[in-house]
Amino acid sequence: MTDDRDVEAIRAQLGRPPRGIHAIGHRCPCGNPDVVTTEPRLPNGTPFPTTFYLTCPRAASRIGTLEAGGVMKEMSDRLASDAELAAAYRSAHDAYLAARAEIAAETGMEVPEIDGISAGGMPDRVKCLHVLAGQSLAQGPGVNPLGDEVLAALGEWWASGPCVTVEEEVATSGDE
Repeated sequence: MTDDRDVEAIRAQLGRPPRGIHAIGHRCPCGNPDVVTTEPRLPNGTPFPTTFYLTCPRAASRIGTLEAGGVMKEMSDRLASDAELAAAYRSAHDAYLAARAEIAAETGMEVPEIDGISAGGMPDRVKCLHVLAGQSLAQGPGVNPLGDEVLAALGEWWASGPCVTVEEEVATSGDE
């Protein structure tokens, strides 16, 4: 479940109101959400295949640097030549689809338009490291080997403190 503080933190991280939040997929060591688990259909009806959406701007920025450095192509090349890695990546794709199917069953949001489509280029190529990292954070180490590699390459993005701060509302009662 999400509370108002989580929603406000995610709004501050994204710079816009969040859409289709199903749950907090993972919390950063600083305490803020860093991945949201999204519903398979946005409130406006649009199918949304990104089940695990990375929200932390620091992690996203570091991942952008990795993408600009050619890591996606290197990973895709490895998938083509390493059968064991390719099999593990296909399993990550299956785990992603299973998580979405579970949310769809919970919410009654069947989305045939994206049936069989995960995210991030899975299962055959790598096209978005943000998605792979989001899956590794939300589903844990060992589920997506390339997502785990991305997280290892990021270092401790949280070490300097929270990426955003949400002020706590002070509730008052009675006359003051």
